[in-house]
Amino acid sequence: MVLLKLDKSNICAGSLIEKRWVLTAAHCTLTKRSQVILGAHSITKNEPEKQLMSVKKEVPYPCYDQEAHEGDLKLLQLKKKATINKNVAILQLPKMGVDVVPGTMCRVAGWGMVRNKSPPSDTLREVNVTIIDRKICNDKKHYDFKPVIGMNMICAGSLHGGKDSCNGDSGSPLLCNGIFRGTTAFGLPGKCGDPQGPGVYTLLSEKHLKWIRKTIKGEV
Repeated sequence: MVLLKLDKSNICAGSLIEKRWVLTAAHCTLTKRSQVILGAHSITKNEPEKQLMSVKKEVPYPCYDQEAHEGDLKLLQLKKKATINKNVAILQLPKMGVDVVPGTMCRVAGWGMVRNKSPPSDTLREVNVTIIDRKICNDKKHYDFKPVIGMNMICAGSLHGGKDSCNGDSGSPLLCNGIFRGTTAFGLPGKCGDPQGPGVYTLLSEKHLKWIRKTIKGEV
C-alpha cells in the first residue's frame, strides 16, 4: 500500500506495481509538495519503515473521463526505486483482465474516513466487501445510471451497508481472492457505507492492463 499525501488535508492511496511505479486514481491531484510514502501504517507517526518518495512523472490514463468516472487510473513514476522488504512489497498485476463475479468477497484497505464527515483514519484499515451485480448497481434504487457503471468498473459493498471505501481511499487496491482486480474510484458523496451507493472501483480490465504494461515499458 502506498500513501499519497496530496496536500495538508487530502490523501489518496495507491499500489506499488514495480519498484519505480505506483498505480493510483486519475482524480487524485498531485502538487509539487505531494508526498508518496511507502511502508506506512500510521499517517502521522515517524515510522522507521516509511520510505518517502518523490514523483518523476505522472501519466493519467489517456481516456479518463472525469464526468463519467471512466478510466480513473494514473501511473506515477518515482524518482528512485523502492526498497523491497517486509514492509514494502510489490503488488502483482493480474495476468489477465477478467471480470469479477457478483457475490465474490473482496477486500479493500486505506487511510480514508471511517465514518462520513470524519477526518481520515491515522492508521491503515481494511474491510471485506462483496461484489454487486452491475444491473443492481445501475438500477433506480442505486446509481440509476448517474453515472453508468460500465464494464470497466465494478461495484462492491454490503447489501446492509456499513462496509465500504470512503473519502481518502481513492486509488487503493481491491483484492479479490488475493488477486489485484481494481482501484477505488468513487461512491455517493457523503454516503460511504450507504447500501444505496456501494463503492465503485475501476476494473483492471484487459485494456487498462495493456496501457499499464506499455507505459511501464516506455512504449506510450
